[in-house]
Amino acid sequence: MTPPDLSALRGLHLPTGGGGAVQPEMVAAIALGFGLALLVGLVRLVRARRGLSLRRTLLRELTRAEALEPEARRVAQARLLRRVVRTLKGEEAAGARGSAWAATLDDTFATDFFRNGPGRVFADDLYRRPTATDPGAVDAGLGRLFSQIRA
Repeated sequence: MTPPDLSALRGLHLPTGGGGAVQPEMVAAIALGFGLALLVGLVRLVRARRGLSLRRTLLRELTRAEALEPEARRVAQARLLRRVVRTLKGEEAAGARGSAWAATLDDTFATDFFRNGPGRVFADDLYRRPTATDPGAVDAGLGRLFSQIRA
């Protein structure tokens, strides 16, 4: 018995069904992949623009509020904070009061500005007589927080 010779092997050939170099399945897979990539890019672009638009609007409204008298300024800023939370977290979160409101704000902005910093004026002292809270520190803190929004 002699071992088989390589000359007895059959030559390589392409699978049947694809007569040409361009196969419909490959074209469909490439088109689908390209379409999905475009869709992901579009979604990311829309989300980025929404975040920029929200940030721009907030900073513009904050600048307008800074031109008001101190008491009216705090009320305008408090309304602005409610709008931000309503936009980012929903109506239920925007309805919180007192220390729960401070916790919601800190959670929304990933900070402790509203529980332990000058921002606590929005949770506890908004409608009380003005205290020793520095209005400049509150304005600067809100400006910093609003400029960091990436919604």
